[in-house]
Amino acid sequence: MFQKIDYPFLIAAFASLLVSVGLWFLLSHEAGAFVGLWVPSILILWVGVRLVLLSGATINKKRN
Repeated sequence: MFQKIDYPFLIAAFASLLVSVGLWFLLSHEAGAFVGLWVPSILILWVGVRLVLLSGATINKKRN
Protein backbone atom coordinates (compact mmCIF):
# COMPACT_ATOMS: atom_id res chain seq x y z
CA MET A 1 0.00 0.00 0.00
CA PHE A 2 2.74 2.46 0.91
CA GLN A 3 5.34 3.42 -1.65
CA LYS A 4 8.95 4.38 -1.05
CA ILE A 5 8.04 8.07 -1.32
CA ASP A 6 5.66 7.78 1.65
CA TYR A 7 8.11 6.73 4.33
CA PRO A 8 10.15 9.98 4.60
CA PHE A 9 6.97 11.98 5.10
CA LEU A 10 5.63 9.62 7.76
CA ILE A 11 8.96 9.49 9.57
CA ALA A 12 9.29 13.28 9.48
CA ALA A 13 5.77 13.77 10.83
CA PHE A 14 6.28 11.25 13.63
CA ALA A 15 9.67 12.74 14.55
CA SER A 16 8.13 16.20 14.60
CA LEU A 17 5.40 14.95 16.92
CA LEU A 18 7.96 13.44 19.30
CA VAL A 19 10.10 16.60 19.30
CA SER A 20 7.01 18.71 19.87
CA VAL A 21 5.94 16.70 22.91
CA GLY A 22 9.49 16.79 24.26
CA LEU A 23 9.75 20.54 23.84
CA TRP A 24 6.34 21.07 25.41
CA PHE A 25 7.23 19.21 28.58
CA LEU A 26 10.96 19.93 28.85
CA LEU A 27 11.63 23.42 27.46
CA SER A 28 8.74 25.70 26.68
CA HIS A 29 5.12 25.46 25.68
CA GLU A 30 5.58 27.96 22.85
CA ALA A 31 8.36 25.99 21.18
CA GLY A 32 6.40 22.76 21.53
CA ALA A 33 3.31 24.32 19.99
CA PHE A 34 5.36 25.77 17.12
CA VAL A 35 6.98 22.44 16.26
CA GLY A 36 3.61 20.73 16.73
CA LEU A 37 2.26 22.80 13.84
CA TRP A 38 4.77 21.11 11.55
CA VAL A 39 2.98 17.75 11.80
CA PRO A 40 -0.14 18.68 9.81
CA SER A 41 1.98 20.71 7.40
CA ILE A 42 4.17 17.70 6.63
CA LEU A 43 1.14 15.46 6.20
CA ILE A 44 -0.57 17.95 3.88
CA LEU A 45 2.60 18.15 1.80
CA TRP A 46 2.59 14.33 1.64
CA VAL A 47 -1.01 14.34 0.38
CA GLY A 48 -0.08 16.90 -2.27
CA VAL A 49 2.84 14.80 -3.48
CA ARG A 50 0.65 11.69 -3.63
CA LEU A 51 -2.01 13.56 -5.63
CA VAL A 52 0.56 14.76 -8.15
CA LEU A 53 1.97 11.26 -8.51
CA LEU A 54 -1.50 9.72 -8.89
CA SER A 55 -2.60 12.30 -11.44
CA GLY A 56 0.54 11.64 -13.46
CA ALA A 57 -0.16 7.91 -13.40
CA THR A 58 -3.76 8.50 -14.47
CA ILE A 59 -2.70 10.68 -17.40
CA ASN A 60 -0.19 8.06 -18.54
CA LYS A 61 -2.86 5.33 -18.43
CA LYS A 62 -5.24 7.40 -20.55
CA ARG A 63 -2.58 7.94 -23.20
CA ASN A 64 -1.93 4.21 -23.57
